[in-house]
Amino acid sequence: MKIDWDRRTCARRGHVTYAPDERVLRERLCAETGLGEAWRCLRCGDFALGDPHGSGPADEAPLVPRGKVLRDLFILRFLAIERAVRGVFIVLVAAAVWKFSNSRHAVRRLFDEYLDVLRPVFRHFHYDLDHSPVVGTIQKTFGYKHSTLLLVAVLLLVYALVELVEAFGLWYAKRWAEYLTVVATAAFLPLEIYELTEHISWLKIATLVLNILAVLYIALTKRLFGLRGGHKAFEAERQSASLLEVEESAGVMV
Repeated sequence: MKIDWDRRTCARRGHVTYAPDERVLRERLCAETGLGEAWRCLRCGDFALGDPHGSGPADEAPLVPRGKVLRDLFILRFLAIERAVRGVFIVLVAAAVWKFSNSRHAVRRLFDEYLDVLRPVFRHFHYDLDHSPVVGTIQKTFGYKHSTLLLVAVLLLVYALVELVEAFGLWYAKRWAEYLTVVATAAFLPLEIYELTEHISWLKIATLVLNILAVLYIALTKRLFGLRGGHKAFEAERQSASLLEVEESAGVMV
């Protein structure tokens, strides 16, 4: 079932109406009813009773996202939420690494104590904790230097900051954020592919597929790096989706 993004958004946010100074265009957007004037919404095209939300020259009318542009904005905001969640998670991991770096000896003693308690239990189920990859990885981290762990925490914070900046920019559909997202995401794709060669998991596969689709979608639909006509074609597409632009063109053709 096709989603009507325009009416769906108007149902949540309300209509957006505007009274242009140009007489012909004004007449096409206004209708007289028994209850008073009604103006066409610049987003969904339906008539809404009441005074317009703004007025002035048509060139100064708000550029309201509609149709395909509005759908693309919804997808960008979905990606923004995903980036924000990931950024917050990485901040928590960085804080855990920093705290661990300052008390890893105490944590190691506690870990060894629990390991001694759990070893007979797991042995009963024929599982050797001493040869477990997970336990081995944890024990390996205890041998890292304090400075190394601090460096890891700092790098994680930088990575989290990039994710949060991406989330902010994508939410407000900033073009610089689209470039940043494509470049940053593409830069980590080789690392994600390498991790799959070491250990395959459905989560890693899903993350890799999502990131590849995000790079291709943003680069192509937003016409980044000169693709599909570049920024000039992108702005022309946005303008052509404007209701005022459509009505003005229809008025000229009549």
